[in-house]
Amino acid sequence: MNKIHLLYGFLIGIAVATLGCYGYVEIFTEYSFLEGFKILKFQGFAGMLITLGTVPNLAVFFLLLRLKKELMARGVVLSVIVLAFISFLMMN
Repeated sequence: MNKIHLLYGFLIGIAVATLGCYGYVEIFTEYSFLEGFKILKFQGFAGMLITLGTVPNLAVFFLLLRLKKELMARGVVLSVIVLAFISFLMMN
């Protein structure tokens, strides 16, 4: 078992979630990413933003499974779990 592939999957999951958050803020708000994130955090929606940002990880997960990269797909799932925990902490 090559653990470096798990780390690559984790990093891919974090990067895709960041891009998902960026896309959501850029498309659905009139603010820049940092300004929009600060406003959403102040309003208490930062956890929900992170959760919405992880939705594209579903496509990445199935793509990695199709390419027979199971350990990288596990890393993507691990990143979703970590981000869910972070969003839970931000909501409370």
